[in-house]
Amino acid sequence: MLNERNLKDLLYQEFARLGKSLSSPKRIEILDILSQGPKSVEALAKATTMSVANVSQHLQTLSSSRLVKFQKKGNYVIYELADTAISGFLKCLHTLSEKQFVQVQQIKQEFLNANLGMNGISLVELKDRMEKDEVLLLDVRPKEEYEKAHIPGAISMPIEELREKISSLPTNCDVVAYCRGPYCLMSVEAVELLKKRGIHAFRFESNVQDWYQFEDSLN
Repeated sequence: MLNERNLKDLLYQEFARLGKSLSSPKRIEILDILSQGPKSVEALAKATTMSVANVSQHLQTLSSSRLVKFQKKGNYVIYELADTAISGFLKCLHTLSEKQFVQVQQIKQEFLNANLGMNGISLVELKDRMEKDEVLLLDVRPKEEYEKAHIPGAISMPIEELREKISSLPTNCDVVAYCRGPYCLMSVEAVELLKKRGIHAFRFESNVQDWYQFEDSLN
């Protein structure tokens, strides 16, 4: 029969399994990418610049902690987050890390300083301007992430396609680009490309989850 001490030891041992699985920066990055939607092992390898073998090892660790799950589709193995609550956990992890570690704040500030000429747009302003049809909103993430979830009214324009189709975009209205969130650089690259073409462009640094949380808060 378990006494109180045994019970606590067993419980905290289970809690520690999550901590151990998050001890690798690459595993946290993999979870961040999967928060945008399911991905094959090959797609994760490309996104993280790791070998397929290394990604597979990290995924095994995450799977053993029940943070990810997978299914086979033809010749591919597709991974996704095991539960929607994990996205919220990652958001809290980002917020806490930024609050507790000055290094995170410094890295973010260096990034902001490098892009001081890049205008941003807030959730409130974006919603207001979209309702007035004043902006064209581009989702520059991979198409499969857009199909999984996107901000209503956004047009899917992966960064690779944007380079090819940028000449077809209107130059007489403002364009807003967004991607996976404040630490993702795809929207930065998109805004730089748009500005070089003379298009008045903004970066929306929040992500799809932030948008829906904002929408829920208004209801």
